[in-house]
Amino acid sequence: MKAADTTFPRKYAFASQVKAHDLDPATAIIEVSPREGEYTLREEDILEIIAKEGPSIALVLFSGVQYYTGQWFPMESITRKAKEQGCICGWDLAHAVGNVPLGLHDWDVDFAVWCTYKYLNSSPGGIAGLFVHEKWDNVELPKSAGWWGHELTTRFKMPAKFSPIVGAQGFQQSNPCIFALASLLGSLQLFKEAGMMKSIRERSLLLTGTLESLLKKSKYFVPPDEVRQLYPQPGSGGPGFTIITPSDASQRGAQLSLLFLPIGTGLMQKIFAGLSNYGVIGDEREPDVIRLAPAPLYNTIVDCEQAVHYLEESFKQLIE
Repeated sequence: MKAADTTFPRKYAFASQVKAHDLDPATAIIEVSPREGEYTLREEDILEIIAKEGPSIALVLFSGVQYYTGQWFPMESITRKAKEQGCICGWDLAHAVGNVPLGLHDWDVDFAVWCTYKYLNSSPGGIAGLFVHEKWDNVELPKSAGWWGHELTTRFKMPAKFSPIVGAQGFQQSNPCIFALASLLGSLQLFKEAGMMKSIRERSLLLTGTLESLLKKSKYFVPPDEVRQLYPQPGSGGPGFTIITPSDASQRGAQLSLLFLPIGTGLMQKIFAGLSNYGVIGDEREPDVIRLAPAPLYNTIVDCEQAVHYLEESFKQLIE
């Protein structure tokens, strides 16, 4: 079971794993999608499906923060419901680690994986991370053994029998790139200096809340619940944007996803070009979304103000 991922390639990984077990992805994977006319998943819908389909579900696997909408899923309640049904529960934390506070061990998460090149700032190609709950330490799990996962005391003796390191380290394949480690170490040192996630999350709430407030004051902003009314047909309505990320700060991280309207008209690409020309670095998600995420380690309130100002200017240049 997983959340439906808009155009993201991780669906390839899910499908390939299912096929490797001689199953059909069309029937073996349960995808959860938002309700008609909504942009994010409701907690009650997720929990209801787990409760209903639980006996047939082997693995519940969600992203902690959905990359497209920026929704932070209720990880603790989903994990708890999965365990009630006897399911293994894992999380893809690519957009969550370094972004929102996590309590994987206390939440009884079985495993989690993540990259470090997003909010942990290690740069593209940075090493990945893995969490495996300690309750699995004494359970013999299938794994692709690699020499870097072998216990350190005998690793370089290269014995015939593989003796894995206890925990997540036992799943390592080979030694990581030293340059990737160095860049990650530098970032983690800054996280520690800043007070780790408690302090970083407090500043993130301030920055993203400020950005959201400023965006909603734009004359081009369309409240999410008015989109269907103002844009009843594809291509109808004047240029504008809405925010598809939850307005409840407890349901999001740093990111706000702006959906440009009317959808499918190429407006997003033009606005993105305008923002880039002004030096505002966002991220375009085809066909109609720009993601803006003030990073609490180095962005400021002034950055948020300038981003919204130049968004307005980009609209004006297209319209006036």
